[in-house]
Formats: sequence, structure tokens, C-alpha cells
Amino acid sequence: MDTTHDVDSEPFDATESISADQPTFKFIDLFAGLGGFHTALARMGGKAVFAAEWVKELSELYETNYGLKPKGDISKIDPITIPDHDVLAAGFPCQPFSKAGEQLGFEHTEQGQLFFKVVAILKEKKPKWFILENVPNIIKHKDGKTLEKILDILENDLEYTVKIQKLSPHQFGIPQIRDRVYFVGSLAGLDNFAWPEPTNEPTDIRNVLDENPTQTRSLSPNVLNCLETWQEFLKACPKETDLPSFPLWSMEFGASYPFEDETPHALIEELGGEGLSEYLGSFGHPLAGMDSAIVRNHLPSHALRPQYQFPKWKKDFIRQNRDFYAQNKEWIDPWLPKIQKFPSSMQKLEWNVKGHEKNIWDFVIQFRASGVRLKRTRTAPSLIAMTDTQVPIIGWEKRYMTPLECARLQSLESIQLPSTPTVAYRALGNAVNSKVVEKIASRLIHLN
Repeated sequence: MDTTHDVDSEPFDATESISADQPTFKFIDLFAGLGGFHTALARMGGKAVFAAEWVKELSELYETNYGLKPKGDISKIDPITIPDHDVLAAGFPCQPFSKAGEQLGFEHTEQGQLFFKVVAILKEKKPKWFILENVPNIIKHKDGKTLEKILDILENDLEYTVKIQKLSPHQFGIPQIRDRVYFVGSLAGLDNFAWPEPTNEPTDIRNVLDENPTQTRSLSPNVLNCLETWQEFLKACPKETDLPSFPLWSMEFGASYPFEDETPHALIEELGGEGLSEYLGSFGHPLAGMDSAIVRNHLPSHALRPQYQFPKWKKDFIRQNRDFYAQNKEWIDPWLPKIQKFPSSMQKLEWNVKGHEKNIWDFVIQFRASGVRLKRTRTAPSLIAMTDTQVPIIGWEKRYMTPLECARLQSLESIQLPSTPTVAYRALGNAVNSKVVEKIASRLIHLN
């Protein structure tokens, strides 16, 4: 097995000092986390003159890795006290704009307002360039109005020329699909700037894995049992039957509650439990003779949102799952009781490996709120601010990825990681990929 893990160039040594005669630019690192921006910009010869990180453990680790003690809560820092700099770098909090959350955006009372702190610093210090990073959903958030507001402030109020682009590490030889939107800005214009051209070279997650890693964590009995149950499903599926690309929602197998023109919520609001008495709930459970509270216990969680009309995508998934069940009822029914003991998220399967042999242990696996996700070995799932149960699983080794292996997916393998795996996983999920940043910055900062 290749243990060099070389995806482009030699790893950045976070402790390496920059020679006095080497040309440098000054940068600040906001919402610094593990220092993905710092790693990238220091590799180019940049010198950090200020950093901010409010999580105490990450702040202490940042000082260990980079020799600079970050300030705490950026919202409490007066912009005038921040040193002059050439580049502002910030992955401002993405949770207010993520599809996985409530999407409160700027209305989020804490995190949503931090973008405006970045704006205040840009206004006060007027650095030549900035690089910002966020989740792709920020482009479509509130029907594009959020992006419109961001660009209006940066371009019209602060007079920066701005370009935006969605990029992912897997486009540059790093085996992780992690789409992120990058904003670059320059006071001198961007006429000569071009985004880095994706190399789209083949990738494989095995290139970041260690043989017999010491920090490995095996699967819990419940996780192992769930995966073995889904493997029974795959084994029972006839060879000639193609598994669908849409998510399999096993709780819809046998259900008949209405979803096309009305919702369970609407009927319960109007008629109580009696409104659903003629229908079947999750796994075909009869709903007759139940009050509204008990009826809710026998409906899928995705059917209980306070909606009077389901969105098209949800209608499509429900319809597709019920059609799939109707066509395959004969072999699904003997298996169906086995999956019902698991939590709702474990009752869903995302078969993102269409055309491959039906063996769950051949793939990279991740437990998410949306279901058990299977991915080809070409790439890892996108790292998120992970709980221990959401860390990617190496199916053929029946173990979770280690923090160091996940760090390689973020091009941060050279720095010291948090000593607690839980903290390390979460921080890596929030980190920016240093190699992608370096490719962008190398085209931005050296403009004439």
C-alpha cells in the first residue's frame, strides 16, 4: 500500500519557519479552526498577523501548530485593533446557510451575523484581497437573495471586484467529494485572475488509508447489526433486479397514507386521528382506531412535518419507494420486520453504487440523517462536522476512518490534531481544504 499519500506536492510543515529574505504577504485567519487557510497561505510564503478562534481547545492547538495565539470571539473584537494585512481569509459559519439546517441565514441571531463582522473588518482595514468559503447552498439560499445581498455589499459598498466558484477536492486528486463555494475579491480588479483548472485525475480512498492504524475504532454492535440487516436485503434482491438510485425508505414499504394532494399533518389537524383511519402507516401498520398522538407514532418522520403540501422531491421519493415495493413485495416482505427495530435514519439506504455487486462491505459507508449512504471507493463522502457515528466507514475493513486519515482528505495531515477523536472529527468536518485554497490563492495573491 502507498503510504506517502502524495496528492500534489510535499505536505506543508506547520512548524517550518519562513526565511527572512523570502517575499511574504500578511494575512489574517478568521474562524480559524484547524488552520486550513493558514496552512495554504503559509506554504506560499504568507505570514499570519492575526487569527480568531473561539473554541478554546482549537485555539490552543492553533498556537501549537502555527506559533500564533488566536483571539477569541471575533464578534467582540474592534476591527481597528486588527493589524494591517494584505489578505483576509475566512470560512464564515456555514450552518445558517446549509441545507442540513433551518437555513435561517442572516436571520440566525449568532452565526448568521458573523458575515457582517467580516464586512466590518474589510471596510476598516481594506486588504488588497480576500478569500471566503461557504457551503454551495449559499448560492440558492432564499431564492438567491442571500447571494445578491453578499455581492451588493462586497462590490458596491466595499468596492471589491468579486468572483465566485464552486470547487471540490476530488477535482484536484484528493479523494473527497466536498463541494464548497469560494469568493475571491480584489481592490485592483480580477481581469487577470482565473480559477484553477480541475485536473480530474483518478482518485481512490485507499491512498489516504493506513495499514493496521493504531487509532482505529471498530463498529458498534448496533451499527454492525444494521449493516448486516441491509446486507440481507441486498442478498435477497434478485440478481436481475436493479436497485434504484433514489433513496430507499423502508418505512414506505406497505404504507398507504395520502401524500400527493394532502398530507397526514393536514388530515390530523382537521380530523384528528380519525382522518387517517382508512390508511396504513409505516411498514403497512393499520392506523384505524387510534388517536392523533398514537397515529403520529406510526407514521414516518418525513411525513410529519407541518406541511399542507409536500414538496415535489418528497412526493417523488414516496411514490418511487411504494412502486418499488409493489414490484418486489415477494422478497421484501420476509425481510421487512428485521429493519423496523432500528432508528429512522438507519431504515433508509442510499445506494450510490449503481451497477456494482450487491455487497455492502465493498464500499465506503456513512451513517447520516438521510440514511445509510454507500459510496464507491474512488472518493470518501464529504466530511461534515461529524459525530462519532457519522465518520466514514471502510466497509472491507469494518472500521471507521481514523482522524489522521480524515485529515489527509482535508490536506491537513502535517499538523497536530486534537487529542480527542470526537473533537478532531468535528473540527475536520468544519475545516477548509488547504490544497484547494492554495490553488486558488496562488492565482489571486500574486496578481500585478
